[in-house]
Amino acid sequence: MKINRRQCITYAFVIAAYIVLQILSGQKLLSSTARGMLVPICAYVVMAISLNLTVGVMGELSLGHAGFMSVGAFMGTTAAVSLQGVIASAPLRLAIAMVIGAIFAAIIGFLIGIPVLRLRGDYLAIVTLAFGEIIKSIFTNLYIGLDSRGYHIRFLQAPENLEEGGKLILGGPMGIGGVQKIATFTGGFILVMLCLIVIFHLVNSRTGRAILAIRDNRIAAESNGVNVTYYKLMVFVLAAFFAGMAGVLYGHTLANIKPAMFDYNMSIEILVIVGLGGMGSIRGSIIATIILRALP
Repeated sequence: MKINRRQCITYAFVIAAYIVLQILSGQKLLSSTARGMLVPICAYVVMAISLNLTVGVMGELSLGHAGFMSVGAFMGTTAAVSLQGVIASAPLRLAIAMVIGAIFAAIIGFLIGIPVLRLRGDYLAIVTLAFGEIIKSIFTNLYIGLDSRGYHIRFLQAPENLEEGGKLILGGPMGIGGVQKIATFTGGFILVMLCLIVIFHLVNSRTGRAILAIRDNRIAAESNGVNVTYYKLMVFVLAAFFAGMAGVLYGHTLANIKPAMFDYNMSIEILVIVGLGGMGSIRGSIIATIILRALP
């Protein structure tokens, strides 16, 4: 893969920001509030980059990105909680939870993408927004617990159905409580770099050129033998995959994860970040995320 000048600048910017912030944190020059914002900003950077792949690179407006983030947050965190008594290493638990959350989010993205990506423009935006709200509603009414042995996960119709000695993990509208804050800034930096490498590689490949051709002129791309449905679905699933990873990372910065957090307002916020940074501009999404998350 050839790395162009813009990509080198983006990599250098992210690495330099990580080194500077680590030095400032080590010297106690960052406030506790600033230190607490580092990992959530990394999660939002990944969300913005992955949504930019769908909106900016592919040219399809999606308003349900927070739904994929919630799938990763709840399923990945559920896995991490169930592994607490099995795996002592917190970084390993977080890595496994990220993979599990990303896989679940990708599966949901695939199932939603099959019917949804046949739509265009405002219709696509409305339907993806609806699916995001449906996902939130599902988690609001979902109860997951561990059995008395502590390692078999059970899906429950109500919390009262939990067997004696079991542990309730996901409690419907109350979400997941008592989450261990095992996410670190280094872990967030690694996730951002992984996301950048994969997306830059995709955009600069033959597949990326096909995706850009679909964005610029769908009819011309189809007439030249480009499988529009396949490429659009692939981008949608990849964006959902990284959104799931970001959800797990974000969830492990909070003591309590509730479904109400992942509503359409979060999807709109991420879309605003992408728009402010520039459609198709990965570095712009990173800078816009830092600005909009740090300003409040």
